[in-house]
Amino acid sequence: MRIAAPIEIGPLDADAQQAVRDLAAAAEAHDGVAPLSEQPLLNLGTDAEWITHVVAHTTSGSTVGYVQIDRSGETASAELVVHPDHRRNGRGRVLLRTAERDATLPSRSGEPGQHGKQLRVWAHGDLEIAREFARASGLRPVRELLFLARPLAADDAADGGTPTAASPPEAPAGYRLRTFRPGADDAAWLRVNARAFATHPEQGRMSLDDLRARQAEPWFDPEGFFLLVPDSAPDGTPDVAPEGTATDPDPVAFQWTKTEPGQPDDARDGEIYALGVDPDHQGEGFGRLMTTVGLAHLAQNGATRAVLYVEGDNTAALATYERAGFTRAAVHVQYARP
Repeated sequence: MRIAAPIEIGPLDADAQQAVRDLAAAAEAHDGVAPLSEQPLLNLGTDAEWITHVVAHTTSGSTVGYVQIDRSGETASAELVVHPDHRRNGRGRVLLRTAERDATLPSRSGEPGQHGKQLRVWAHGDLEIAREFARASGLRPVRELLFLARPLAADDAADGGTPTAASPPEAPAGYRLRTFRPGADDAAWLRVNARAFATHPEQGRMSLDDLRARQAEPWFDPEGFFLLVPDSAPDGTPDVAPEGTATDPDPVAFQWTKTEPGQPDDARDGEIYALGVDPDHQGEGFGRLMTTVGLAHLAQNGATRAVLYVEGDNTAALATYERAGFTRAAVHVQYARP
């Protein structure tokens, strides 16, 4: 007779957070793909009304399962992981049922972070075991997030792809490329990011706290965060007000790159972390320009492969990246009940 794993719901202390990270690392080593994406890992220490942490333990107290439910959007999103040595014994189903109850309980006020929402569950890598679990649970795919990659050596680019530039390209007439200044550019970047990703369920909701959390990560480098701004300063150098607020107009496009530290020199991924163009400037070639800027920066900083994530139904972005030599390397799928 199987005994259901004890379930703990609530905030995670420092030891519990580390136990979840260790669990995720064990699953990644076994599956070849990280089970939890960046935002849930950043949220491990978050105790907010819109986040629920659920941990599954063995009878001896070991952490063998975890699901995080984020109810801050129009739908509730969950990411779930079970230790490879403790799968196919009901723990995943218990975590899923707990997450569904948490997401779909009737909301009393309708305020952000409340319940009464459809649950969508991510399966990173879309592994066969995840597909089996989804089918058995009555879940169906509702969203695809594609992971694309391309080599950074010019002669290794895909046929017809954009060779890696030796240096960042020049900005078009009337515009200037510069790097991001933490503090001075935060508000302006958040405005253009919200406009560029107005329909994106995660990126478009990024707040100042979210931005600051990423600025505190060891991978953050403002020299790899590029803004395309109108060239309003005659000498090419924008003025900055005494309190640190830039007087530049808002950017019309941006390219934010990310390179995780600790990677081997001969197999180093550099990510096009976020690329956006203000909707008023779509169709002016700024997406291609900023892609080239990002590839040049990553190559100059020792990355051997460029990677990125893009929505499976974003045909415009997919066309830009295919022209730049990117091909599909993996797919992440979000599941929900019909």
